[in-house]
Amino acid sequence: MEKILEFESQIEFVADINDRKDCLMSQDPTQDDPGALWFNIDIPKGHSLKTGDRIRISVEKV
Repeated sequence: MEKILEFESQIEFVADINDRKDCLMSQDPTQDDPGALWFNIDIPKGHSLKTGDRIRISVEKV
């Protein structure tokens, strides 16, 4: 696999999408900085993540 990107960020918000998944989001004020990265990722329920947790996001080409 070819790694395209990896960064760490704090979860700003966890949204309840439906009975099977949530959405992790970080769209903080740094989005005004053209070099800043943010995320909006759906994940299956049962993850135990909460607002304020730091996570690592990886993007790989398979």
